[in-house]
Amino acid sequence: MNILLLLIPLSLLLIGVAVAVFVWAVRRGQFEDLDTPALDILRDDEHERKREPGQRQEPDDAG
Repeated sequence: MNILLLLIPLSLLLIGVAVAVFVWAVRRGQFEDLDTPALDILRDDEHERKREPGQRQEPDDAG
C-alpha cells in the first residue's frame, strides 16, 4: 500500500511532463506539415525539393 503513495504522484508527474512536451511541440510548429517530408523522397529531381533554411544553393552543372 505504501508503494502507491509513491507511484501515483510519480505517474501524474510523468503525464504532466508528456502533456507539456506535446504542447511545446505544437506551439513550435512540429505538426504543421506532415505530408511534404514523406513526399519529398518520391521526387525525381533534387532541385525540385524544398531547400531547408540556411542551406546554400548549388550551381547548375549545365551552365
